[in-house]
Amino acid sequence: MNLEISPDLDKELRRIKSKDKQLAQKIEKQLKLFQQNHQHPSLRTHKLSGNLDNMWSISIDKNLRMLFFLDSSGAYFFELGTHDQVYKR
Repeated sequence: MNLEISPDLDKELRRIKSKDKQLAQKIEKQLKLFQQNHQHPSLRTHKLSGNLDNMWSISIDKNLRMLFFLDSSGAYFFELGTHDQVYKR
């Protein structure tokens, strides 16, 4: 599956890569897995509802989530944060 990353998220991922290599590796691993099989069980991919309707989420680890939109061209990732950070909209 094709994936794109928003400019703001790309900036955040670069910051993480310079400060927390282990977290950066987890994120990269999950994104590669998403490209290979976006429904892999370890991603816990799920569609959101309510104020976040039409958005999807994958899990990076136990509490860290990455949000994205799906369309005919693929997935557009735009936000990364803890469960509470990304779901409070």
